[in-house]
Amino acid sequence: MRAQPDHKYSTVSSEILEQLAKPPAAAETGKLREETIGRLSDAPLISGRVLAAAARTAEAVAIAAAGLLLALLHPGYEATADAAFYVPVIIGAAVALPFIASVLGLYTVQSLLRPVDQMARIATVWSLIFAAMTTAVFLSKSGEDYSRIWLASWFLVGLMLLVVSRAVFANLTRHWNRNGQLSRHTVLVGGGKPAADLLAALDQSGSSDIDVVGIFDDRDDARSPTSVGNLKKLGNVSELVDFVRQARIDVLLVTLPLTAEDRLLQILKRLWVLPVDIRLSAYSQKFHYRPRAYSYIGNVPFLDVFDKPLGDWGSILKTIEDKVIAAIALVLLSPVMAIVALAIKLDSKGPVLFKQNRFGFNNELIGVYKFRSMYHEMRDADAAKLVTKGDPRVTKVGRFIRKTSLDELPQLFNVLRGELSLVGPRPHPTKAKAADQLYNDVVDGYFARHKVKPGITGWAQVNGWRGETDTTEKLQRRVEHDLYYIENWSIALDLYILWRTPISLLKTENAY
Repeated sequence: MRAQPDHKYSTVSSEILEQLAKPPAAAETGKLREETIGRLSDAPLISGRVLAAAARTAEAVAIAAAGLLLALLHPGYEATADAAFYVPVIIGAAVALPFIASVLGLYTVQSLLRPVDQMARIATVWSLIFAAMTTAVFLSKSGEDYSRIWLASWFLVGLMLLVVSRAVFANLTRHWNRNGQLSRHTVLVGGGKPAADLLAALDQSGSSDIDVVGIFDDRDDARSPTSVGNLKKLGNVSELVDFVRQARIDVLLVTLPLTAEDRLLQILKRLWVLPVDIRLSAYSQKFHYRPRAYSYIGNVPFLDVFDKPLGDWGSILKTIEDKVIAAIALVLLSPVMAIVALAIKLDSKGPVLFKQNRFGFNNELIGVYKFRSMYHEMRDADAAKLVTKGDPRVTKVGRFIRKTSLDELPQLFNVLRGELSLVGPRPHPTKAKAADQLYNDVVDGYFARHKVKPGITGWAQVNGWRGETDTTEKLQRRVEHDLYYIENWSIALDLYILWRTPISLLKTENAY
């Protein structure tokens, strides 16, 4: 009998054979993808609009606070002892400053990156506002009602605060700019001449906030060159999906013409599940729509195909909502959680908590905490087998906490860690099945529900689609509700779902 080869050398040999079997171009593009992923920052994108709004708000609040504080601290008043008399003037100046500065373009990212030039301009705006305000007071013959000391102090302190504000925002903007957080990482879908024309137009526009990192195209090198200018082709559309999962990509710009309808639909069908903005280039299209139908990057027109959910302020508001409500809920529910933990410990051997791998935002694996509801030796970490009615794996306490969803309470810690939201599509176990098929094989576009963070409760749960998903119809209905939530998200909808959740928990016929 021939001796078996050593395992280590057998593995090395198979890896070498695998590499040799790959076409050289595929190996090269794979290496380019890895290098691109390595150099892209995974830090979250800072929206230019959010940054501008923060700067406007900070400067308006600084001006208003300075005026009011100086009025309150003023040792005496010439005509009135009521500081509230100054409030209309203070509010007027605090509103006028950011409005006029915005019209003059003093809150763009480019302006915030150049503090020396902008300090002079913002000081000029403040001086003109103050001059107009002083003139209005004089012409209305109410000058004697205002303290000259207060007016002079407010002007000087306000000017100093604006200079400090510009310096602070300049430092923050430079830091985020170095980290690549102010540029939207962008990929072109489709190469060749349309891609070259689009890149030239974006370069000429000069004011876009995008950073194009590569090209993906299904066509061979003869029809789509390996590079367009300095940009390399990083693979095909199937490889693009994995690339976006691994890298922080914010925008996909599709350069295909509208005349290539079948190919365009096939590509969009594969890409719409990704949590990115998808734009169709209208730069070289022969058919033109009305100007209002387009969105613009710089001055280059695009047709909006899909938008990233929770863009700009949405993600910030939802994060605040999650952290505040989850912290309050943990404090209020801590006695209940302590009682549940004690009951589990007394009922069966094993740890009180267990962690289960589930799909999170953008298909990332996260460890979701739950109170243990099964016998420890019968636990199913991957949920390969759904829990059914009368399941012998479930403990006595486990049946109660599963029906009442008390087993989900530890997921509040996942919310505070930023892995879950309070409201969103429920995170499903990685090997969960419906009708003996993995979930993503049952429902076309299933992974589109991962375009946002999963939640402890969701629109599907409060509409009766809670519990076992043993049939394809149940899973399809749940996914439909999840996609409706993603497309129609609002703070008001989240609060409505949170209010409905305790009521929906009373219906336990599908919870085992």
